[in-house]
Amino acid sequence: MKSAKPYIQENKDRFLNELIELLKIPSISADPSYKEDVLKTAEAVKKALENAGCDTVEICETPGYPIVYGEKIIDKTLPTVLVYGHYDVQPPDPLELWDSPPFEPVIKKTKTHPDGAIFARGACDDKGQMYMHVKALEYMTSTNQLPCNVKFMIEGEEEVGSSSLGWFVKRNHEKLTNDIILISDTGMIAKDVPSITTGLRGLSYVEVEVTGPNRDLHSGLYGGAVANPINILAKMIASLHDENNRITIPGFYDKVEELTKAERAKMAEAPFSLENYKNALDIADVYGEKGYTTNERNSIRPTLDVNGIWGGYIGEGAKTVIPSKAYAKISMRLVPNQDWEEITQLFTNHFESIAPRAVKVKVTPHHGGQAYVTPIDFIGYKAAEKAYEKTFGKTPIPQRSGGSIPIVALFEKELKSKTILMGFGLDSDAIHSPNEHYGIWNYLKGIETIPQFFHFFTELKK
Repeated sequence: MKSAKPYIQENKDRFLNELIELLKIPSISADPSYKEDVLKTAEAVKKALENAGCDTVEICETPGYPIVYGEKIIDKTLPTVLVYGHYDVQPPDPLELWDSPPFEPVIKKTKTHPDGAIFARGACDDKGQMYMHVKALEYMTSTNQLPCNVKFMIEGEEEVGSSSLGWFVKRNHEKLTNDIILISDTGMIAKDVPSITTGLRGLSYVEVEVTGPNRDLHSGLYGGAVANPINILAKMIASLHDENNRITIPGFYDKVEELTKAERAKMAEAPFSLENYKNALDIADVYGEKGYTTNERNSIRPTLDVNGIWGGYIGEGAKTVIPSKAYAKISMRLVPNQDWEEITQLFTNHFESIAPRAVKVKVTPHHGGQAYVTPIDFIGYKAAEKAYEKTFGKTPIPQRSGGSIPIVALFEKELKSKTILMGFGLDSDAIHSPNEHYGIWNYLKGIETIPQFFHFFTELKK
C-alpha cells in the first residue's frame, strides 16, 4: 500500500478542522441534560462515515444512546475488519482547572507535542482516536486502496459502562460478523517508542452510601454521642488497604494471575524513567503495592481507588453539622481471572461486614467488565506490528495497559473474534482530567498507520 503521507499533508487542515467541530459538541453521556448533544454527535459521526466512503450508515436505536453502524463491503470473500470506537466523553469537571473551555478546542504547543496538540474534552478519549479511522477509510476509498471489507460500530455509552452495547451486540451477530476487531482507545509508550496494547484490566465500579441519624444534627448537641457517617466512611475506606497497600477484602486475590519472573523481566525492558514519571505528575514519590514496580502496579496488579467522596456541608463558611449521610464512588481495576461480578459481591459483603451497628450501609454496583489479554502470536498482532514498522521504522513493544475497555471481552464471547488495540495517545494527554489534549502528530500518524494495518492483515489472512 502506498504511503498516506502525501494525502494527509494535502488534507491536514481539513482533517483538523473536522475533528475540532466534533469536539465542540459536549457529548457527555453521564449527564442526562446533555442528551441532545450526545444525539447530535451520533448524527455527526454518521455524516462523517458517509463522506468517508461507507456505502451503508445507520443510527441504530438501543435502550440507551444509539450506535452508529457503517460498512463498506467490497467483496464478501475478503476479510472484514470491524472498527469500534465511542463518541461520548467524560464530564469535564472540575471546570476551574481547565486553561481553556473544554468544549472550545484550541491548539497549543507543549513540551511533549512541539507540533501542537488539540486541547478539548474527548480530544484523545476517544473522538480524536476514533476519527483517525474515519479519515483512514477516506484515504483508502479516495485512492482506491481499500484491501478488504470494513465495518464501523461507534457507541455513545462507553464512559458510563456500555450497557446498551451488549444489548446491541447480542442481537446483531450477523451484522457484526468480522475477522478481527480494531480499536484505538489506548496509548503508546512515546512518539519514538511505538507500542501495542496487549492487555486491559477489568473493572468493578460501585457507589457506597453510609447513613447515620435520620437527619443532619447539630455537632455541638450530638457530637460524640452519635456516629458521624463521614468519619465512619473514612475509617472504612482506610481499612480497605493494609500497611503494604494490599487490598484487605477476603478472597480478592484468590484468582489473580501471577506473572512469571521471565514475563516480568520482559515487561521491564520497556523504556521507563521513574524520575520523569514523578516530575510529570509533580509528586515526590510513587506509592503502591509493596513488591512491585510502578509499571507492574498500574498494569498487571489489581487496584482499589476512591474516585469521589462527599457528604455534609461543603459550602462557603462554616456549618456545624453531623451529616445524615456520606457517600463514595469506588473503582476496582482487575486482572485476568478476576470476575468483575464476583469481585463486586466480595466487596459488598466485606464493606457491609466492617460497618459498625451505629450506621447503615448500602452498596450500589454501577458497571464493570472483564480483563482481556491479546495474544502476540496471532495474525492481527503481526499485522499491527508490520504496520507500525512501516510508518515508525521501529518494531512496536507489546505493553499491558492499566485501563479498562470492558466490552473487549464481550466481543470475544459474542462475536468469536480477537481484538487488536492500536492506540496513539500518550500518558501525558490528560484523559479524564482537566486540559485533556491530543497531539496533532499523533492524530496524523494514526491516520497514516491504520491503512497499513488493513493492508498487512488482508495479506496475512490470505
